[in-house]
Amino acid sequence: IFLYFYKNFEGGFKLKKLLLAGLLLASSALYCADYQKQGITASDRSLPVFYEKMRDRMQFTMEWNDNVKDFDRWKGEGLRKAKEFILPFYDNTAFDPEVIDEIDRGTYTAKKVVFNITKDSRVMALLLVPKGEGPFPAALMLHDHGAKFDIGKEKMVETWGDDEKLASSKKWSEKYFTGTYPGDELAKRGYVVLSIDALGWGDRSVPGYNKDSQQSLASNFYNMGSSYAGLIAFEDVRAAKFLANMDNVDKDKVAAVGFSMGAFRAWQLAAMSDDIKAAIVENWMATMQGLMVEGNNQLKGSSAYTMLHPFLGQYLDYPDVAGLAAPKPVLFNAGLKDPLFPVESAKKAFEKMDKIWTASGAKDNLKTKFWEYGHVFYKEQQEASYDWLDSKFDIK
Repeated sequence: IFLYFYKNFEGGFKLKKLLLAGLLLASSALYCADYQKQGITASDRSLPVFYEKMRDRMQFTMEWNDNVKDFDRWKGEGLRKAKEFILPFYDNTAFDPEVIDEIDRGTYTAKKVVFNITKDSRVMALLLVPKGEGPFPAALMLHDHGAKFDIGKEKMVETWGDDEKLASSKKWSEKYFTGTYPGDELAKRGYVVLSIDALGWGDRSVPGYNKDSQQSLASNFYNMGSSYAGLIAFEDVRAAKFLANMDNVDKDKVAAVGFSMGAFRAWQLAAMSDDIKAAIVENWMATMQGLMVEGNNQLKGSSAYTMLHPFLGQYLDYPDVAGLAAPKPVLFNAGLKDPLFPVESAKKAFEKMDKIWTASGAKDNLKTKFWEYGHVFYKEQQEASYDWLDSKFDIK
């Protein structure tokens, strides 16, 4: 069409050149409208513009659904697939623990204990031990992300001997825990409590470590054929085994307790570890697709990497992986005002898990509750959660 107009245009050479330029410009504009000029979202700048199409195509080929008839078979196959993607390696290194400091806290003793969490890392943890003979129930306390890296284990258990960490942890406690330390509250109830640093927090961090550093750290794990989230998961499995095998711990009464990222770690650990017999999950559960909305933390390069297991989403959704813990007792708390976890997505996850626990024959071992709070674990919530745990462990 353009060539026809050009050939039959009855004007001078200069006018023909102008016409040709105009025709080429119009042609170019039409051609440009035919391809994707913008590939990422403008508001978030970290999502492909077609992310909703990709999200809606997610199939979760091994998820729990109403067509599943054999719970034990589903769980066995699901656990094998989940462990394939979540746990990067196996390590049975001797723990070789050593207590390096301790103080008296009335009804319990607080200790700093060093042990081999893997063959690559010897770490220091905070350990609370009730006075008496035992054996005692126990809890592994799993800290949050919070983009705050100077403290980790100190968020869950009150530290000593380090004024900077203590001051920092007190501010954190006031903000999220009503001025309490969740681990110490359990120790007062007669639990042995262990709190460790995930890699990059507390004693396992360095000055200047930040979100950008964390993203680079995660990328380097991928480059070495592993994953950051996988290492955290495996170290939690090892910490649970270390705790469960203490002489004064009742092996049948060991729980995982976590807040925020620590809550993710808690339900993940309940599924992955035979040493964990129950879990308290505070402010972390929803469906993958329900969290795939612009601005959500699960889509950000820093916090997401600590909980990102590549390709797991092809097979299992978050509530499916959590459901692999069934029939163990697990409590999931959520906040109606929590900006990080959309209520409808959390409800959908809870509904699926209810079906899973029902199929396992232990419907009463799953409890889900929405609180009129945001992303917090206030003293009121702690007390209700610990009462529930006591009841499941038959502690009077």
